[in-house]
Amino acid sequence: MTQTAAQTTAIPQALRDRWASAPQAQSADTDHVQRGFQVDRAATNEAARTVTLAFASETPYDRWWGTEILECTPAAMRLGRLQTGANLLCDHDTRDVVGVVESISIGADRVGRAVVRFGKSARAEEVFQDVLGGIRQNVSVGYMIHKAVLVETLEGRETYRVTDWEPYEVSLVSVPADATVGVGRSATPADATKGLCIKVEVEIEDTDKPDSAAPATAAATPATPPPSDNEARKAQAMPETTTIQTPAVRNHAAEISAIASTLPGGPELALKAIQAGQTVEQFQADAIRALSAKPVPTADIGMSNTEVKQFSLLRAMHAMANPTDPQARAAAAFEFECSRAVGEKMGREARGIFLPAEVQRRDLTAGTNNAGGYTVATELRGFIDILRNAMVIDRAGAVFLSGLVGNIAIPKLSGSATAYWVAENAAPTESQQTLAQVTMGPKTVGAFTDISRRLLVQSSLDVQNMVTRDLATVIGQAIQQAAINGPGTGNAPSGIMTLVTPSVVGGTNGAAPTWANIVALETNIAASNADVGTLGYLTNAKVRGKLKVTEQFATTNGKPVWAEGALPLNGYAGHVTNAVPSNLTKGSSSVASAILFGNFADLLIGLWGSTDILIDPYTGGAAGTVRVRVLQDCDIALRNVESFATMVDALTA
Repeated sequence: MTQTAAQTTAIPQALRDRWASAPQAQSADTDHVQRGFQVDRAATNEAARTVTLAFASETPYDRWWGTEILECTPAAMRLGRLQTGANLLCDHDTRDVVGVVESISIGADRVGRAVVRFGKSARAEEVFQDVLGGIRQNVSVGYMIHKAVLVETLEGRETYRVTDWEPYEVSLVSVPADATVGVGRSATPADATKGLCIKVEVEIEDTDKPDSAAPATAAATPATPPPSDNEARKAQAMPETTTIQTPAVRNHAAEISAIASTLPGGPELALKAIQAGQTVEQFQADAIRALSAKPVPTADIGMSNTEVKQFSLLRAMHAMANPTDPQARAAAAFEFECSRAVGEKMGREARGIFLPAEVQRRDLTAGTNNAGGYTVATELRGFIDILRNAMVIDRAGAVFLSGLVGNIAIPKLSGSATAYWVAENAAPTESQQTLAQVTMGPKTVGAFTDISRRLLVQSSLDVQNMVTRDLATVIGQAIQQAAINGPGTGNAPSGIMTLVTPSVVGGTNGAAPTWANIVALETNIAASNADVGTLGYLTNAKVRGKLKVTEQFATTNGKPVWAEGALPLNGYAGHVTNAVPSNLTKGSSSVASAILFGNFADLLIGLWGSTDILIDPYTGGAAGTVRVRVLQDCDIALRNVESFATMVDALTA
């Protein structure tokens, strides 16, 4: 007897349900099985800096959810990524690259082997010498599963044969999972599959009859696995071939996978989320944070650390302020060349000079060298870091997506599957998840500050840090204003107050904010199931002052709405900036203020390309000042409008 169930996900539904419902302890690394493998040092070529490693075999490995067998044949392994120069890593850390995969082969013994070549960096040399010396011996492979087959259930334990899988990196690791022939599939549950793939059929075979024919595939909604007790199935008089259909319930794993399929690096993030039992909303927040930490693509121009340190914003500004001074222009030749390279990468010309992305992120410390050349110990942080520090909304939890190129679309789940109660042997009504997109496109914001001519000729890192901070502050204030109350007209982005319909109303002409208003803001978000993430309040100094002298209840003996401490508003953070308007009109009042509450991790701030700096030496020429204009392409978006609630008619006087 053969049973078949078509799945809408790569991983069998039984496994996905276990991951989604696993307790934290089970999701953690608690199931180590040590099977040591030693790299064959005879297979190394020290002159060519190459090592031949076995990275995959069909040795079964016990995961906490069942036994896994990787099929090692050319038909089962998607080798495209490895064959196009995948990286050799240490401990699966994508930031710790020590070499490259040069060639792949699969032997008649069903073992996958790779020739890897080590780089020449100090780190790569260190690791290579450890391999030659027999110190680093274990190998692990990172891979994604696209298809798995249940081949056996023995004493309640299931064995799955992976018949379609895709290795994408090889790592040297401390503790491998399978090293009997040179493969190490990392011995942690979190690395059991390294990814998910959507809309791939999974065949579930009944192995009670070893000679059973290959099963047919029938379309169905995500199905639970058939009973393992053969006698029970016979008692139910099931036919020889059965299509099992079950109601489509809300499955976080399936919804997470649907979103992940549209994101770069999504499969890996999805697997971690499913194993940790995260909700869809929690996964979305983590995915956005991952994008903000590593935006794709970027406007970097490949500057080395030394070149980043050499770049002088003051030198470039001085040259632009003195266009007829050949010495100033020559001194800033490096900075102008970097700007030209940024323009070529972005496909447009600078109106002044582009600040390279690497420079905007740099983290330098000037110290005293052996010759005594540096005497100022001043930290010079990147433009982007200072810009964020100038913005209260960053501390509130807003997510920055920096280094963007071109328009971006961030997927979100706008509708989930529907559950139905059905009669025995009846099929449920088909339903599916609905995906929507949050789109962002570059809009240009500009600001200016005045700097003296004498200041521009200084080379002190103190001065450079001060100028950079000033520029970042003025541009940051403009972006923050747009994020809070951007009108969405005249090339400006839409901010929270424009996108969110006020959910709490004080009165016809406004009203003094009360404890009831604060609770109502929180309740509004909770009613939309959006009370997750980085929740907090954002308002201005006038509202804070008013709430400090407003009692929660008449019988609280002076307990104020805005209390002391780090979480002053009903246990939530309270962030204050006068960028929150206090001159709003409500009825006959024109001095109303706004109060915002929500999950600020759903506030997205995109920064495109590079900061463009223009110099105007004429406007303040009589006073001996140079006007510096800063232009930055940015946009604002809310991942979920339901994550915010507002009151825009709070009176403070």
